[in-house]
Amino acid sequence: MKQRRRDPGPRRGHGKAPAARRGGHHGDERAGRSGPGRGRPKPARRRAIRVTPEAAPAPATDGKIRLNRYLASAGVCSRRAADELIQTGHVTVNGTAVTELGVRVTPGADTVRVDGVKVEPERKVYVLFNKPKGVLCTTAGDEPRKRVIDYLPHVRGRIYTVGRLDAESEGLILLTNDGEFALRMMHPRYGMPKTYAVTVKGTIDQAALGKARGGVWLAEGRTGGMEIRIDSRERERTRLRVTLREGRNRELRRVFARLGHDVVALKRIRIGELTLHGLQPGESRFLAQHEVRGLLELAQSTAAPVQEDGG
Repeated sequence: MKQRRRDPGPRRGHGKAPAARRGGHHGDERAGRSGPGRGRPKPARRRAIRVTPEAAPAPATDGKIRLNRYLASAGVCSRRAADELIQTGHVTVNGTAVTELGVRVTPGADTVRVDGVKVEPERKVYVLFNKPKGVLCTTAGDEPRKRVIDYLPHVRGRIYTVGRLDAESEGLILLTNDGEFALRMMHPRYGMPKTYAVTVKGTIDQAALGKARGGVWLAEGRTGGMEIRIDSRERERTRLRVTLREGRNRELRRVFARLGHDVVALKRIRIGELTLHGLQPGESRFLAQHEVRGLLELAQSTAAPVQEDGG
């Protein structure tokens, strides 16, 4: 995967993530671009972006932070998922298994392990990738087919996709090692809008569109509805622009199949304010800091209020 000369990546000793050059709607979308099929880079130009330990999140006055927060800061998972790991006995502190929530640790002094693997806070990494068809979002090491992470050898360290696109779908997907960021991008409570270009079989009528907009019953319950715009309508194909604020497994394919219109093509073209602009299939770029902030602010502004009973 070839990297451009103008994006040399972070220098050793600096903790800042690479930022896109200023200009354009989201800065220079080409900054940090990479992708297969662009020729083999010269050794002198090959640089690696290392996910290295950095300062832990700001501790309390006694220097301690909650264990679930420590795990989230290390990119292991979200705080909620960390609580489950703790309660099920997967976490040890200084060699002792911890199963109670609320335990606090001192970063740099206490040794935390998950299933025997030492955990340290990582420098946060945020990548936007244009997934081609046939590529999988799994991180399984024994998967023989092409994976999203196989396109990112310049990012060394643990990184995973934020949500999934099925093998036959294409388009934008985020990757990170920031568990809290991933939670806000995926959880239905935060309602992060994601827009898709969808082609379905047949001429879909207004009644079917009304059902899709209002919510369709699937095995796990009723969908939250979707925003739909018709791009073109033909006898054998209807092209739609669909925006979702939740992310059930294969939701779009299942909803339109239930309405009698199988999906024949699906591409995610927008996540929040991020678009495909400047990214060919198989290419990626690092998010600028202002883009990460923008996504988190959007998630916060659209988040559903938490009920007093915790619902």
